[in-house]
Amino acid sequence: MWLKDHYITMTKEFKATPYQLESVKTGSQFNDAGWTLDAPNEQEPSLIRAIYNKKQIDVKDASYGVFRFADWLPVHKMLEGSSAPVTYKSEGLAKHLGLSDLHITFSGYWPEKGSNFRTCSFKETEAFAVGGRLKTDNGTILVVASAGNTARAFARVCSDNNIPLLLCVPEDNINALWFDEPIKDNVKLVVTKSGSDYFDAIHLSNMACELDGFIAEGGAKNVARRDGMGTTTLSAVTTIGRIPDYYFQAVGSGTGAIAAWEANKRLIEDGRFGSNFMKLMVSQNTPFVPIHDAWKADSRAMLPLEDDVARKQVEAIDAKVLSNRKPPYPICGGLYDAMKEAGGDVLLATNAEAEAAGQLFKETEGNDIHPAAAVATATLMNAVRDGLVQKDDCIMLNITGGGEERFKSEKEIVYLKPSHVFDITPAMEDVKSVLNELFKK
Repeated sequence: MWLKDHYITMTKEFKATPYQLESVKTGSQFNDAGWTLDAPNEQEPSLIRAIYNKKQIDVKDASYGVFRFADWLPVHKMLEGSSAPVTYKSEGLAKHLGLSDLHITFSGYWPEKGSNFRTCSFKETEAFAVGGRLKTDNGTILVVASAGNTARAFARVCSDNNIPLLLCVPEDNINALWFDEPIKDNVKLVVTKSGSDYFDAIHLSNMACELDGFIAEGGAKNVARRDGMGTTTLSAVTTIGRIPDYYFQAVGSGTGAIAAWEANKRLIEDGRFGSNFMKLMVSQNTPFVPIHDAWKADSRAMLPLEDDVARKQVEAIDAKVLSNRKPPYPICGGLYDAMKEAGGDVLLATNAEAEAAGQLFKETEGNDIHPAAAVATATLMNAVRDGLVQKDDCIMLNITGGGEERFKSEKEIVYLKPSHVFDITPAMEDVKSVLNELFKK
């Protein structure tokens, strides 16, 4: 069983910070109706964001887990078992790269540093924040599509907190659904058959959300997901004492980088950490690089990419979680806007470069990291080599997952098995029949 002190958040005093929601497109503000994902009465697509009444953040002690940043989370309750991202100043990797001010924000399993993510991924920050926003007393079932890490995080958090959940994952990615304890029956996994990808899982989840009682988690449109991910930046800035010059992270959807930009804006308004934007140095794993291609073309719209070509490219990359074909890049308030305001670039790393970077991180810092985090590390190494960053720049490296090898070596691991395997393009009647049976609706 997980250590009891990781459930301490349940006994903590909690007072939610009041907030309004705001359309990025129009600036209009409105109340959160409970699960608002879009601005009401607006025709053009736009992200919405939370505007918190509290402008200066008071960080609670580490025993609150991710809810130590609750001043800037759109939640009405705290859930059991969370851990917050941990930031520390690098010595080993920094020395190797010749950097004097490199800070690593780690979300994973590293008990010695106070990082106890049971799924070894920063996706837990999203899952706890979304769960803290969600009200489940009306019998609704949360629907999440994922290429792996997000599904694992939501499964763990929803299982532990008795939140009904439907996961939609490509069958080829279910090896990512590992756990140190069995997942309860309130969580169900359905998959799109082998040969499908994340886009197909999203399509299946959209079909599920057309049925009564199933609600979309919302992805990048969910303010709780973004502000949960933004706790990586809050961890870094409140630890360092200033807003860094550069932010390095690998992206599939880019939601984490959007979240970093939004947190950056709040920290500027806070007034105690500086007035600069971190340059967003986001990275992709070649050959699947749709965000890179759109950015380099200075195109707000994603460039055309045939389904079969995309699936083959996704098969070729080691960092499978970076495989979103329709990221929130063009939408108002999305990644394109974030990078245009903050500055930065989209960088690339090959499988071989990422593998070498992951090995270097383990040797110099002392822990294993996920393939996506290795992509980010590889692009930092290349940026130093190419003179994109200088040795005295204040740099945040967002290690979005790690410690998995160690975690698995110390725990007994079980896997969540699919309840049903769907065709890549299933019929609506099949989806309805299967899901109604699974949840006995």
